Amino acid sequence: MRFRQTLAFLIFASCLLVGVMKNHAAEVRSGNWTLGKSDDAGKVEFSLIEHHHGGTSSHESDWSKNLFVGVDFSRPGRQDVRFTISRDAGKIDCDGFLDDGEGAGIFHFQPDPNYPRAMQSIGFSVDDEKQYSMAVQDVSLEFARQMKNEHLDDLDTDKLIAFRIFNVNSAFIEELRAAGLKISDSGKLIAFRIHGVTPQMVRTLHQAGYSPDEDILIAMRIHGATPEWIAELKKHGYDHVDLEKLIAFRIHGVSPEFIEKLQGLGYKHPEPDQLVAMRIHNVTPEHISNMRTRGMQNLSIDQLVSMHIHGID
Repeated sequence: MRFRQTLAFLIFASCLLVGVMKNHAAEVRSGNWTLGKSDDAGKVEFSLIEHHHGGTSSHESDWSKNLFVGVDFSRPGRQDVRFTISRDAGKIDCDGFLDDGEGAGIFHFQPDPNYPRAMQSIGFSVDDEKQYSMAVQDVSLEFARQMKNEHLDDLDTDKLIAFRIFNVNSAFIEELRAAGLKISDSGKLIAFRIHGVTPQMVRTLHQAGYSPDEDILIAMRIHGATPEWIAELKKHGYDHVDLEKLIAFRIHGVSPEFIEKLQGLGYKHPEPDQLVAMRIHNVTPEHISNMRTRGMQNLSIDQLVSMHIHGID
């Protein structure tokens, strides 16, 4: 309760502070910060909440404890704290308190005046809004140079920030290329991280004889057509099925279990298109068994689908 009351006071105080500093808004951005415990012992949950004319905006993620120089997270009870997060884009100066490892306070952002010019020399345009985001996300000059050297398409400042948010870095790019994927699309790299396309996934698919492009890889992850799931299909005789058809399997519910039930009814190896058609038109193993109890034996899959389409149940 004491922590929440103090936090509420500090948020109120930071709002007042922004009003007092409105004449200096071009030089200093302000707001409040909160800090909580993380599931990772070496990190904390750290939030920066900025107040501006449009309302508030916030950033929250796990930050390494090593970034909070001078803060003793092991100290019990309440303590006043002051620390600075230093980035190439500027400094985030923080004042406040901790109480048993959780706390809150007020921050001021001091942009580095040389940063926009240095970024411009690398090829990235930086305005005041982006400079603050680049400080929060730690878009360093060295990181910008590394990404520029990767010769990526459509790489701009916004994508550079997104790279830091989603952990797109040189190691990730080089691992994908080493796995056999000739990727240079900045947006697709971000989508890979969002949807979980990994170098190992690319390597496994290549080893299985596939040559997927970026869109196919993303679609596979979106719909759950994982290498592990593909291996389960292989056990039922479906080896090296076209990747687009495997995606259709996932979309329409063609599963190893569905195939196993059909095989138990005597349909040893229906074509992939037949399996999809069965699921689209709801021709289930249970439906086939019901048809057989009514004397309709030895119907082909095409006949079953056609009969269902025409309402012959």
